[in-house]
Amino acid sequence: MMRISDTVKHLLIINVVMFIGTLTIGEGQLFYDWFSMYFPKNEAFQPWQIITHMFMHGSPTHILFNMFALWMFGTPVEQVLGSRRFLFIYISAGLGAVLLQTVFSYYEFQSGLNLITEAGLPQPEIMNALNSNMNLLRTTLVDVIPVEQLKTFQEAYYTPMVGASGCIMGVLAAFGMMNPNAELMMIFLPIPIKAKYFIPGIILIDLISGISGQSIFGYGNVAHFAHVGGALTGFIIMWYWKKNQFNRNRWN
Repeated sequence: MMRISDTVKHLLIINVVMFIGTLTIGEGQLFYDWFSMYFPKNEAFQPWQIITHMFMHGSPTHILFNMFALWMFGTPVEQVLGSRRFLFIYISAGLGAVLLQTVFSYYEFQSGLNLITEAGLPQPEIMNALNSNMNLLRTTLVDVIPVEQLKTFQEAYYTPMVGASGCIMGVLAAFGMMNPNAELMMIFLPIPIKAKYFIPGIILIDLISGISGQSIFGYGNVAHFAHVGGALTGFIIMWYWKKNQFNRNRWN
């Protein structure tokens, strides 16, 4: 069994502690209100959420899969990069993830907002309804704006972002650059695929799912652009390090 590396171990502990706190403090809602990443225009948004959401998870299955991936891919990456560089790529990937997802959410929100204002409602009234009485706004707009457009508008504003997935996608990209010929498998597709094909394929699936609004594998409420942002950030950092700082033979 692969020995867990120090930084990965500490990250696992922090994530588990935060998940226990979510379940046991404030009836399962207080931690979400404090530490999930809300849309910046939402009144619940706080600056620290940009970091803390990376250690939040929505269900036992969510944290189980993420922590398994962190152990599986994070340990070999940390063993090569060292703890400081590993932590840098982990947090940077999380920041890249939240940046891209927020940009996409802002696009969805602004598109809906433009339609609503064109329907004759002033923007201050819209924002007040979002913060106090969304049902009234929904009733007012039901015959003016397509249902799907109104739904994405609401989701962009209300749905918080949680999870270490963006960070882990960055680590996965780093693992793939170090071990391009390592064979990986999906749980629902038990066929070994080399990392240099597997990882770009996963990113492409997330990109298509994010653009279409429909998860290819049927999972709902997934921040697909966060996965893409995390993976791209990890790739860019590793590409830069490999080109400018490290001995190329070290990864061959």
